[in-house]
Order: sequence, then structure tokens, then C-alpha cells
Amino acid sequence: MAYEDIIYEKMDHIARITFNRPRYLNAMRGQTMTEFIEACHDAAHDHQVGVVVITGAGNRAFSTGGDVKWERDIGAGTNWGPKIDFYRCVRLIPKPVIAAVRGYCIGGSNVLAAVCDLTIASENALFGQVGPRMGSFNALGTAYLTRVVGEKKAREMWFLCKQYNAKEALEMGLVNKVVPDDKLEAEVNAWCQEILKLSPSALSAVKLHFNADSERLMSMMDIGMHAVGLYQSGPEAQEGLNAFLEKRTPDFWKLRSKTVGLQ
Repeated sequence: MAYEDIIYEKMDHIARITFNRPRYLNAMRGQTMTEFIEACHDAAHDHQVGVVVITGAGNRAFSTGGDVKWERDIGAGTNWGPKIDFYRCVRLIPKPVIAAVRGYCIGGSNVLAAVCDLTIASENALFGQVGPRMGSFNALGTAYLTRVVGEKKAREMWFLCKQYNAKEALEMGLVNKVVPDDKLEAEVNAWCQEILKLSPSALSAVKLHFNADSERLMSMMDIGMHAVGLYQSGPEAQEGLNAFLEKRTPDFWKLRSKTVGLQ
């Protein structure tokens, strides 16, 4: 497959998937997600790959989540297909997956980094959820982030839509290690080399056991993603998208009479 929105490389038993839209802070459109899923499937089935690294091009962002302009242009709530498989494909890779994060890691990308088996962050990394600020939500981000950081912190993330620096992310258990920005690649490679010394079959079994414990959360996501698609066709989601693109504060309260039935 020829890739445009990602870079996919394999060398010395390491597969590397790089979101390659730095002009847009590596925000993801439908094509990005389709290419990402294809690369994950390839890495999963390549017996010469022992570990997978996911990162973003440039110095400003791992990814800022969904491309808001793309969402608006296609019509929010439509073309939902790749989003349903986006997180599941990471879990289905039967080998460790490391998120290497520098810069912004926001929204759906924050959930992606949490779903990865390990996360190593640069000191300049910023994490957070933004869905309710945009009139949206993530069907996996609530339950899975609760598993990772605890319910109180997960609720804070979603109810306040704050951003957290790398040190704060480390303290809450969202990342495994924080290093200076110029040391990120070296640190990730060092972790990869340690992983590659271990039995691939044993690591695959370990990951399957971890996944079995949280599989019900993925089933909830499958249902929730369809609900999100329907919700994002509504007026509050449209107001959130338009306000972001118009660089203004959304006025959700003017729409309450139209969305009260969703409560």
C-alpha cells in the first residue's frame, strides 16, 4: 500500500508508524486512519517484527486527534468506518506497541497513547481530552482512561478538558517515562532493544492476557462509536466544529432546546 498520511518503516525487527501531517499537527482524517490500520495489520502479521513504535512527524505534535476541517467537510457522523477499528487494531498487534510522544497528544490521540502498551514522552509533551469543548466525546476514552489513571482523574480530564504536561502525565500513570526531547528516539530504541531480547511468543501471550482483562471495554467502544456517529450529526456537535474553525467560543446553551432529548 502506498502511504500519504503516514510513514511506515520496518528495520531490525522494529516497525515504526509515523503520523505524517505535520502541517496540520498530525491531525487525523479518514485516510490517515485507513493507512494506520493497514500498517498495524502488516506489523501484526509480519513475524520478523517484534515491537511497534507509533509517533508523529515534526516537533510540535504526536497528533491533535481528529482533523476538525475534515469532520466538517464530510459531514459529522458519516464515514465512521475506520474510527471503529482505529484503536482495536493496536490491541490486536500480538507484540508490544510503544507510543513515542512529543508535543501535543490531544483528544483521540491521547486515547491512542493510552491504548498503546507503553508510552514514552518528551518533556515538551502535552496530553488531554478536548471532546466536550468541541461538542464531541470518545466512546473508548472514558472507560479506558479510567483503567489507566483512575476514575477521579479521568473524570477531571473529560469534565474540564485541561492539558497536562509530561511530568503530570507521568505522575498520574498516563506515561511510563519522560525524557528530554533530544533523547526521545534513543530512549525508545533502548526500550525496543530490551523487548527484542525477550521471547516473542511469551510477549504475545502476555499481551493477550492483558487484553482479555479489558476486552469488555472494547465491546462498549463498538456500541459507543455508533452512538458518537449519530450524536455528531446533531446541533451541539456542529456548533463545536464551526466554533473551532471560526476561532470563537462555542455557544452550546443556545442549542439546549434542540438537544435536550439526548440527555
